[in-house]
Amino acid sequence: AQGLEVKETPREVSFCGHAILGDDMFMVADAELDQRFADNPLVTGAPHIRFYAGVPLSVPNGSKLGTLCLLDREPRVLSDEDRELLEDLAKMVQQEMAAVQMATMDELTLLSNRRGFVALGQHSLNVCRRQSTTAALLFFDLTGFKQINDQYGHAEGDRALVAFAECLREVFRDSDVIGRLGGDEFVVMLSNADQRAEEALQRLQRAVSNHNQTARRGYALAYNVGVAHFEPGKHGSVEDLIHDADTLMYAQKKRRRAAR
Repeated sequence: AQGLEVKETPREVSFCGHAILGDDMFMVADAELDQRFADNPLVTGAPHIRFYAGVPLSVPNGSKLGTLCLLDREPRVLSDEDRELLEDLAKMVQQEMAAVQMATMDELTLLSNRRGFVALGQHSLNVCRRQSTTAALLFFDLTGFKQINDQYGHAEGDRALVAFAECLREVFRDSDVIGRLGGDEFVVMLSNADQRAEEALQRLQRAVSNHNQTARRGYALAYNVGVAHFEPGKHGSVEDLIHDADTLMYAQKKRRRAAR
């Protein structure tokens, strides 16, 4: 944001809420003369918007993430050259967002990679800290993954990873952050966790069991899991939660090996 102190406005009165409904530039030359905005509190009061031009910003799947917009306290009309410039800038922003998305995504499972998970997970953790809500991190390790690769080949190992990723997507909410750290290690960050972690694990076990019954690949997906609950005085970062959940996961794996 440049030249405007307001960083956020309610969506129901925002100009951008109109802009993202279309695919092309949305422009209001004089808000006081536009029936849609004449009584808008952003027009009648601070910051006294009179002019707006916004280009919706999309990611490759078509989802609109926001707008690149210009505001003014005086009415105006953009020239064709200015319109092209704003649209070109919006394209640059979209390319940058796409590049960041690719750099933070695991190509095989299309989940966040470690870099992406840490960034999104830290954001989620910060929100939980500010709102004094609970959070939990689940650390998963597939059981017998090396044997799947050795016996059935790496292509089948990839299919097993994709299948487990799909089970995670099926069970957890859109607001939860799911990632693949690498190899056969997966993580999920839950906000407003409370009892959800245990309930989600029960649903995941059912989803994995259903997959094993229907896929019939000659092996069964199985996993160990560690659950670390966020403690403000103990966990300063999402990396701290990852470490504790990893330790708990390894303890479960060790106990199961000892019980065989």
